[in-house]
Amino acid sequence: MTDAYVALEDGRVVEARARVPGRTRGELVFTTAYTGYEESLTDPSYEEQVLTFAYPLIGNYGVRADRFESDRVHPRAVVARELTADVVDWLADEGVPAVDRLDTRDLVTGIREGGAMRCGIAAGADATVEAAREELARCKGMSEHTDIGAQVSVTERRTHNADGDGPTVALVDCGAKGSIVDSLVERDAVVEVLPYDATAEDVAAVDPDVLFISNGPGDPKNFEAAADLVDAYVGELPLAGICLGQQVIAEALGGETEKMEFGHRGVNQPVMDLRSDRVVMTTQNHGYTVSDPGDLEVTQVNVNDDTPEGLESDELDVITRQYHPEANPGPHDTLAFFDDVLALVERAAAPNAD
Repeated sequence: MTDAYVALEDGRVVEARARVPGRTRGELVFTTAYTGYEESLTDPSYEEQVLTFAYPLIGNYGVRADRFESDRVHPRAVVARELTADVVDWLADEGVPAVDRLDTRDLVTGIREGGAMRCGIAAGADATVEAAREELARCKGMSEHTDIGAQVSVTERRTHNADGDGPTVALVDCGAKGSIVDSLVERDAVVEVLPYDATAEDVAAVDPDVLFISNGPGDPKNFEAAADLVDAYVGELPLAGICLGQQVIAEALGGETEKMEFGHRGVNQPVMDLRSDRVVMTTQNHGYTVSDPGDLEVTQVNVNDDTPEGLESDELDVITRQYHPEANPGPHDTLAFFDDVLALVERAAAPNAD
């Protein structure tokens, strides 16, 4: 039964089965993850995108809220070869259109060959090809979502582990995954989550030991307030960042970023540490990358395409990662990044210890 259509930027219209009806649009991307669909669907970095799962069956172990990375589903729509009833019911409750029974292998190959592309979706009893094309015509490019941070960030300060004995982390929420907060709290840090557009005065009010720029969706150039914080505090506080945070910090410190052809999204991205020659497997979700590290040193690279995965500066007390060290359900090869961040705080404070 065909009652859904996906209109693609390359001119194709793909027929599918509607699992959750609706009309929507977004940048069509894919993830190679074969587990962790709950975590992927609640990752704020997928805001304004249509998520295609390369793995054919999504939903085979149900849906549990304790696995969520945020309080809602972020992709504008979900595309899969087959979706189970559990996932369909969840997406229906969230009001997120979903389609299946289409050749996702062909979609993934098209994205790999032609790059991430805009798409429009019409699903349900009244769906038409024309309706899908109308949605496509209204779809913006990711760089055009200039205030996307407002869609994924807290609007006021939130404190986690207020009685912790560890350092105070000012976490700028550009779309932070819950696991980042959890990973810091597990190390007894006090985590002060601040809005994406926080000012230097907002940061000063929490008197942090480290400034941490989170992951998030879209073009890092659209997070000017976070870049301003880096400018204000570099050399004054240790700086850390994950994913979008790496890109924002690099740009603020003289570097450049660029949009990737189809990005890195999945649980199987190999990363080499240039200092140890050790390769670890990582979870990633980003469509932009650092093309020039500026004042920072590239310490880790992606084995597949040599893009920077880790940036550091001993002189400026900066450490960033492009992948997600806190990945759930895994792999967990790189959780020690959070220990390195807190060690950076201790090292920065050492000269004042006397």
